[in-house]
Amino acid sequence: MEKRIINPWQWQDARNYVQAVEVKNVTSTLYCAGQASVLADGTSSHADMKTQLLQAIENLELVISQAGYTCKDIVRLNVYTTSSEELFAHFDIFQAWITKHGIQQASTFFEVKTLFETLSVELEATAVK
Repeated sequence: MEKRIINPWQWQDARNYVQAVEVKNVTSTLYCAGQASVLADGTSSHADMKTQLLQAIENLELVISQAGYTCKDIVRLNVYTTSSEELFAHFDIFQAWITKHGIQQASTFFEVKTLFETLSVELEATAVK
């Protein structure tokens, strides 16, 4: 797989995403459903934003690894939240995770009125290899 990053500017670098990712010669693509703070028994979390973000990241990592991919394979990562203000208070956690795995992804952040049950953040990824 060949990956090319397209960044006409530099300002997005501080926000840990890229403007576009071109992939060629892909052998497989993984489309992940939104991963949120849902426990292994299917119970939705009632925790605060920080705890939910950490659990959503953990769940996404589990799905990706069980499919035989790595987090570095993520090329698209959308973030849905019921509160941008609360999420951005913990954005350093998200950025540290991106940096740790060397992820270079196109991203869109959405503030939505509601997510399933009591959830406050959801991560939707596409990975390629």
